[in-house]
Amino acid sequence: MRDPGGWPRRALDLGAALLLLLVPVIGFGPTFEGLSSLPAAAGGLVLGLAIATAGAIRRWSVLLVAAVVVAAYFVFGGALALGHTAIGGVVPTLETLRQLAAGVITAWKSLLTSVAPVAAEDGHLIVPFILSLVFATVTASLALRVEQAAWTLVPAGAFLVLQIALGTVDPAAPLVQGALFAVAAVAWLSVRAALAPEQGAAVAATPEEGGGADGRYALVRRLAAGGAVLAVAVGAGAVSLAATPADETRAVLREVIIPPFDVRQYPSPLQSFRKYVRDYDEDPLLTVTGLPAGARVRLATMDAYTGVVYDVAESSSDFTPLRSNMAEGAEGQQATIGFEIEGYEGPWLPDAGAVDSIAFTGDRGDDLRRGAYYNDRTDTAVVRDGLREGDAYTIDTVLPTATADTVAADDVFADVEIPTAEDVPGDLAEIAADAVVAATTPIDTVLALEAFLSESGAFSHGLEGEVVSRAGHGSQRIAALVGATQMVGDDEQYAVAMALMAGELGIPARVVMGFHPDEDAAASDPYLVTGEDVHAWVEVAFRGAGWVAFDPTPPEDQVPNDQTTKPRSDPKPQVLQPPPPPQEPAELPPLVPDERKTDDPEEPDDGSLAIVLVAGGIGLGTILVLLSPLIVIGALKAARRRRRRQAEKASDRISGGWDELRDRAVDFRAFPVDAPRGRTRVEEAAVLTEALDDTRVDALAVRADAEVFGPGDPRPDDVEAFWAEVDALVGGMKGGSSPWRRLRARLSLRSLRRPGGWQDRIRARRAARARGRKDG
Repeated sequence: MRDPGGWPRRALDLGAALLLLLVPVIGFGPTFEGLSSLPAAAGGLVLGLAIATAGAIRRWSVLLVAAVVVAAYFVFGGALALGHTAIGGVVPTLETLRQLAAGVITAWKSLLTSVAPVAAEDGHLIVPFILSLVFATVTASLALRVEQAAWTLVPAGAFLVLQIALGTVDPAAPLVQGALFAVAAVAWLSVRAALAPEQGAAVAATPEEGGGADGRYALVRRLAAGGAVLAVAVGAGAVSLAATPADETRAVLREVIIPPFDVRQYPSPLQSFRKYVRDYDEDPLLTVTGLPAGARVRLATMDAYTGVVYDVAESSSDFTPLRSNMAEGAEGQQATIGFEIEGYEGPWLPDAGAVDSIAFTGDRGDDLRRGAYYNDRTDTAVVRDGLREGDAYTIDTVLPTATADTVAADDVFADVEIPTAEDVPGDLAEIAADAVVAATTPIDTVLALEAFLSESGAFSHGLEGEVVSRAGHGSQRIAALVGATQMVGDDEQYAVAMALMAGELGIPARVVMGFHPDEDAAASDPYLVTGEDVHAWVEVAFRGAGWVAFDPTPPEDQVPNDQTTKPRSDPKPQVLQPPPPPQEPAELPPLVPDERKTDDPEEPDDGSLAIVLVAGGIGLGTILVLLSPLIVIGALKAARRRRRRQAEKASDRISGGWDELRDRAVDFRAFPVDAPRGRTRVEEAAVLTEALDDTRVDALAVRADAEVFGPGDPRPDDVEAFWAEVDALVGGMKGGSSPWRRLRARLSLRSLRRPGGWQDRIRARRAARARGRKDG
């Protein structure tokens, strides 16, 4: 049946719904990279409005509308949300359909556990697409079908609240969003109120009934009042926004759901330095392809010294789940490097440069990605389950191009927060100051420290046949290194000593452990990494050049002159250090699983539980949104029945019972919804008797007239008996109908159309115009 409101009324309602829904669509901007969320969100918005319009025109039931929404999700979801999996970016594949089906449940968790801005390639666009599609359908359906316009603001407001909860603490454009939502809502409600039948009788009246100028004046007056309300609302919003503290941040689910990653559960790889050179000297650890000449493979970056071990600082261990734009803003040489794990085992993931994205392959690819974390401050990656032989991955990265030779003389040290080192040997500051006394520039200072260690020290791993050189890099070991007449050690000791000396001079420095070939042996492609290639070096932060690598370790052929080293003749007194706290065994490498057990019970993973609960809650909320029209329709009909049965006058309760029978028949399509108004109950009974084939309807109509127009009020028993007969007739309608017809009747909106509503008013206007043309 054609909607009597026509396209002007539909255009008004759809335009208001569009403006209201654009607010949360705009709000997705900061959550995604650039404008990548706009096609998915806008596409879902357009689809939802189209489905709602078709459903209103064709009088589709709620179930049919929901089925069309599901079909549209799978048909258009590939092009709008998962274009990288579709054929030509448009035609969905089996993989596209699989991801769309799983994304209804998993996309929420994936979005909330990824650091914003997230990338479209990771499947996160399913969230704005499905939200826009569902809420646009519900909002526009209510706008086109429900007489009370205020119901439309419920799903529109819910969409905005949900978008804020799924977004970031930094809103897109709060003033624009708030003003747009307020203007659209108040203006639309004002127009709808002006056209409401109980307020616009003069407008609906025909010229013969006294309409005309008075009706137009009333309409203008109501529109002016609506405009005044709109101005007050916008002004109040602007004042409240100006009064909000500038540093006020909004609470979002992302800040609660993403669990902190505790990197302290893994021992520092620097503790296992000697393990590599002793046990894996010639054993292949991993194969690297695409590594540019001069680049280094990073295993981990350590920036916190405890006097026992150099480790990743808790304050800078901002390890977050992987995403596809982790190196945003990094400058240097872009490269794509592949890694194949062979003998290496451990949680520290080898990489190079500032990693932008990591793509795992192989049987464990999905599991590794879900358990991988990256720290973009230290360019260090960790895999919870650890790497083992057969794992493979590819990184897109930005390699630094600055070296010690390219740092400008006037380049100063960067203002980088480095944790204060603990239990530093007492005379290390004086030794460092003596080593750089002739330096005049920042770069000269660092080069002087590097030269002091590399030129005056000797190299030894302390292996069989080599000069004695103890492993470790605790405070006592470093004190022994710099306090000896002949410094002896390897990368582990020299890198730590230089970083500590730099720290004593206020220079931001950190220790890096990784792999690279010796200077006289250029890396081939592919580059086969063995234990012989393990190294530790120092990185210093400059304001212009960034982090620059320095190698304080003496050449391997620079061995001590004597087999026995002696302390200096006049060593400076050492400050008695407290015994170090218990530590992990120095020789326990990441190559060997930690077999140690603890008696402490494992702490429950509250973060994972919260993720599951929130993801499930959002999924359930989406299902409730889809079912909300069913709930609203049922609530409206239940409230109508309760109002009729509990009317103040007994005669009104009788009339309400008859109206309930007629409306239920309208929903079952046993009584025409557009039947002329003003029929008597006997006339309506004749139509119902023919449709229901039940003569009890005629008797009930006669009884209703007798009770309503009789000399006295009906007794309560008579009212109850009358309603019992009504319920019996309604039960007969249900019993003679199929399950599908009963469900359609339950969800039908036909009986909710009010007599004298805007449909009847428009019909009266058209009839008046037709009479005027005929008379003319």
